[in-house]
Amino acid sequence: MDDIIDVKGLVKTFGDIRAVDDISFGVRRGEIFGFLGPNGAGKSTAIKILTTLIRKDSGDVIIDDLDLQTQADEVRRIIGYASQEVGVDNDLTARENLYIQCRYYHITKERSKQKVEELLKTVNLVEAGDRKLSTFSGGMRKRLDLATALVSDPQILFLDEPTTGLDPKNRKELWDYIRGLNHQGTTIFLTTQYMEEADQLADRLCIIDQGRIVEEGVPEDLKAKMGGDTITIGFREDGPTILAKAK
Repeated sequence: MDDIIDVKGLVKTFGDIRAVDDISFGVRRGEIFGFLGPNGAGKSTAIKILTTLIRKDSGDVIIDDLDLQTQADEVRRIIGYASQEVGVDNDLTARENLYIQCRYYHITKERSKQKVEELLKTVNLVEAGDRKLSTFSGGMRKRLDLATALVSDPQILFLDEPTTGLDPKNRKELWDYIRGLNHQGTTIFLTTQYMEEADQLADRLCIIDQGRIVEEGVPEDLKAKMGGDTITIGFREDGPTILAKAK
């Protein structure tokens, strides 16, 4: 399987802070690839570089044979991005939010109408399509935000901590949507601080900390490598007698 994203020696600094510290990795076409790490590890900085939102200091990034440095406009046409912060307008309905997003991509009015209905169906918000977002739950807002990232039919979808702040039910629902998109052929790059989420979704992942990749592989292998502590509990022969006397 060929790599749709190829990163070599990526570096980004903010003053004295080396947020992304000489990292290299590849993302295979059609997979779900994850960056797992704590807050401040460099996950969001890396994803913002790949989505052309901030400039790298050094390194090489190729996305679907396009050079990020010299072909940023072309890269933007084939990617979608949903940030940690939901970027939808509370004063508009779900349909209005999606329609405006379609116009940003110069999609015709007729096609926009079709596209909006397709996306509402994809994220299971058809019945809530004419409600203002101020009436939406956190999970519904996240799903609509994901839909806005799909307007351009991206080959690669970048999701920056997509389930942060969601309850377990909404988190599982969003996982299902992400898997469904991937099964339709979309390559997905997600960041997360939840090991369970990485384990559930990622075909492969990198563990990143302090701007550096410390491990890379499939979740099963990484879990086996990390291992865990073992706690052994024993009971004294006179334990029950002592407990009985304590009563």
